[in-house]
Amino acid sequence: MAQDEIYEHYLSRAISEINELGHELAGRVLGSGHPLADVFLLKHAPGTAELAEGVAFFGRAGQAVLKSVQRLGIDPSLLYGTNCLKSRDPADADGAPRWLERELAIVQPKIVVAMGSETVSFLNALDLPLAAPVELEVGRVQHLTPTIEVLVVPAIEESLDDQASKRAFWDAFRALGEWYEALPPY
Repeated sequence: MAQDEIYEHYLSRAISEINELGHELAGRVLGSGHPLADVFLLKHAPGTAELAEGVAFFGRAGQAVLKSVQRLGIDPSLLYGTNCLKSRDPADADGAPRWLERELAIVQPKIVVAMGSETVSFLNALDLPLAAPVELEVGRVQHLTPTIEVLVVPAIEESLDDQASKRAFWDAFRALGEWYEALPPY
């Protein structure tokens, strides 16, 4: 099998698995983006616009992240974004870790951008093979697993309206651009 055929096979499988997860999550907020993305954007809980549309990173937070990614020269098609919690219904909290573990297993990102301390705590509580605890060290790329790195940044929603908070988010998020530039070519 040629390399392109192998990639197409993995992509087809990832699309199928994401669709299955989407059916299971019906009525909740779904992740969005490329099913084999290099960059996995992760927030703790969906915002109002995301709840209304049923899609992660919809609304102001999504637009702010998209602008930040474009400013870094990262192709937005390399992104997948989701939330730890798929709704605000407390009954869904028990299934949330399992759903996120499945998303990570399907997408197989190279890096997770964990937005905020609640997200870091949630990530640390997952049952990921060979996972190392993520330190709440904003702006530094760390190892999550042997194949996935993590970058901790401030929560995006808290960074939208205050200039100092916007600067703190951008200062931390900029490390994603440095990480991206250091990636070896495919």
